[in-house]
Amino acid sequence: MVTNQPRPFIMDTTSNQWTSGICDCFQDLPQCCFAFWCFPCFTCITARDAGECLCLPLLDCFGSIPPITTAIRGSVRQRYGIEGTIFQDCVYACFCYPCSWCQIAREMKTRKDPIMFVNMSPK
Repeated sequence: MVTNQPRPFIMDTTSNQWTSGICDCFQDLPQCCFAFWCFPCFTCITARDAGECLCLPLLDCFGSIPPITTAIRGSVRQRYGIEGTIFQDCVYACFCYPCSWCQIAREMKTRKDPIMFVNMSPK
């Protein structure tokens, strides 16, 4: 005779690390293609989704360090409690510019709809 019915156990999967690596663009192929074929549009939409002005990324063309990418990357890191430094954000913005924007977009998409694990084992 069963006295306890199995109950679902729900656990949130938040982490203090990026959910994808800087070069994991193929984890979200449609997003990767959009970034490849129309990068200015992609960055503007990603900035809007991050709560910033739609055209803010267009200012990145002024200067040798892309200030907007660095700032938005830092903002997303802070919002989700991701470990890192402004120096790392700056390095990724300078040397991995498109991949950095793709990572920011993937992170916001993943954190917006977090995955839940359900364990149906009895307690």
